[in-house]
Amino acid sequence: MNKSMAIKLAVAGKGGVGKTTLCAALARALSRRGERVLAVDADPNNCLGRALGFPDSMLDSVTPLSEMKDELTALAGTAEGGSFFALNPPVEALLERYQLQHDGITLLVMGTVDEPGAGCVCPESAVLKALVRYLAGLEELALVMDMEAGLEHLGRGTALYIGALLIVTEPTAVSARTAARVARLARGLGLTVPGAVLNKAVSADAEERVRSYLEDISILASLPYDAAVADSEAVPKTGAYVDAVDDLLSRLGSLSRAGVR
Repeated sequence: MNKSMAIKLAVAGKGGVGKTTLCAALARALSRRGERVLAVDADPNNCLGRALGFPDSMLDSVTPLSEMKDELTALAGTAEGGSFFALNPPVEALLERYQLQHDGITLLVMGTVDEPGAGCVCPESAVLKALVRYLAGLEELALVMDMEAGLEHLGRGTALYIGALLIVTEPTAVSARTAARVARLARGLGLTVPGAVLNKAVSADAEERVRSYLEDISILASLPYDAAVADSEAVPKTGAYVDAVDDLLSRLGSLSRAGVR
């Protein structure tokens, strides 16, 4: 990771494992450390804003960028017939125009695009991938991106800018197998995968129960089950879970300085 650049993290995993909660906690931890934080919601469920505690009055008026088909197509520069579009469309204004700010954190609700077929790249997808490249290249902003398991917004060019991909898993075989599949895909794109984050660890043997399913992925951190987190839509600002995420962030910084990939 470039030492002159603020940390850039993407978080992925099977639905329901707690990756959005982790994204929100990481964003808050970075903000407490004095970083300028950009949280990007690239999951189709679009729950990151509420996990960060953004007011409903702000979030209810938001349309994910991925649903703004006309604007994205115009930015892509689609020719008549829809056959050609710019691979590097001008996306800089999207952040300024559609960002939300609350409690020291900037949020961009991006959403995701379901492409019409394997190997097909639609104009909307091209624009969102270009936007990810642009955001990941902003040296002064710490970036935390809530991804879906498929990593649709990332490509080889984009992956070069993301400092690390954290893969979240619960202590179950199904979740751990998904984590291993995501890791293989991510490494194929050139992403740094420092390890998996085991969430909702309720027993001392939680790591042992999933270690074989994770293949060669190390367990970077175990985050405890915290009733305050489970019972709240927004991530609490204190508690055992928050303390564990702070420790995880410190560990990520140490791995970065050591050049671990």
